[in-house]
Amino acid sequence: MEIKRLHVGKRLSEVAICNGVVYLAGQIPEDVSQGIAGQTKEVLGHIDRLLSEAGSDKSRILSCQIFLTDISQIGEMNTVWDAWVAENNSPPRATVEARLANPDWLIEIVVTAAQK
Repeated sequence: MEIKRLHVGKRLSEVAICNGVVYLAGQIPEDVSQGIAGQTKEVLGHIDRLLSEAGSDKSRILSCQIFLTDISQIGEMNTVWDAWVAENNSPPRATVEARLANPDWLIEIVVTAAQK
């Protein structure tokens, strides 16, 4: 069984692909000056880019885990999510409040998807 990794670093790979399944590392914002809506848009953009590189897209997401530093921001985050998610292909999803590694990150998203 072959495992392919993309954007491999010393600590983690951004992507692992095995048996037609794409696993993304937790995606976080780079521009922490933005609020939850801006950070969410940026993170979803990272996900789009990485899924494309791995031969997949958002319509093929199998599961999604969303971590928010403040669960009261779920409504604003959901507005961005709802505009982004593939119509008729919304994946199973969990959203929880969590303390993230960097206090300036408001969101982190982990995705698993099928390749095309």
